[in-house]
Amino acid sequence: MTEHTSGTARPAVTDAQTPAPDASLFTPAPGAAPMRRMVAAQAGMELRVMLRHGEQFLLTMVIPVLLLVGFSLVNVLDVGEGARVDALTPGVLALAVMSTSFTGLAIGTGFERRYGVLKRLGATPLSRFGLLAAKTLAVLAVQAIQIAVLCAVALLLGWSPSLEPAGVLAVLGLLLLATAAFSSLALLMAGTLRAEATLAGANLVYVLMLGLGGVLFPTSSFPGPMEQAVSALPITALGSGLRAVLTEGTLPGPGAFVVLAVWTAGAGFLASRLFRWE
Repeated sequence: MTEHTSGTARPAVTDAQTPAPDASLFTPAPGAAPMRRMVAAQAGMELRVMLRHGEQFLLTMVIPVLLLVGFSLVNVLDVGEGARVDALTPGVLALAVMSTSFTGLAIGTGFERRYGVLKRLGATPLSRFGLLAAKTLAVLAVQAIQIAVLCAVALLLGWSPSLEPAGVLAVLGLLLLATAAFSSLALLMAGTLRAEATLAGANLVYVLMLGLGGVLFPTSSFPGPMEQAVSALPITALGSGLRAVLTEGTLPGPGAFVVLAVWTAGAGFLASRLFRWE
């Protein structure tokens, strides 16, 4: 039997001549993706959102750079002997880490929760730990840009850090611990308070830490009891540790690492238990 199309004969195709599809190519594979893939995808989305927000750019880039340049060039603070930029850079780096991993993250996550973004994430297989890990990875990426910009500006202002291989490892350890601690605190605040309360609280903490956390000057200028109290703050531990390495050329004491580790463990545990998606 043949078909005729435009005068050309060709054999008709019967059902017996049609190859059967390979059933293995259409076998569904239900189930969640591996945790590492979910975390990587969420971290990429978080990074894009953070880089697109003008308010976060102001908080994470513009303010730390203005503080570094302004107080390095204008003699309005007593920062001790030596070049002003050498004394100010470690504290400004600590402030930049806090502004990204705490203030910006808390405010952004708080309003995501208010607008129902986190509620939709809660319906996915992504766990609280996965969300914390993804946001922390995005914060680390932004901080890498921050630190590169601040270090470049400081070098242009005459900064001459004292760095040895052991000091570089100590700085990396301090930055990672501080990021984990601040991110855990941010998610704890954003996951338990209303968005408006998170906004007010995060900005208040930012201002207080700017004045009391040893950012612009060492806490040794504070009275004894006050110095002991603020030494337990994560930004003070980070700032003093960075100052020891970058300004004094020595390794930080174990106290800085202990303070940051305790804040990381405590805030991370509470955030994983108390964080609410809506």
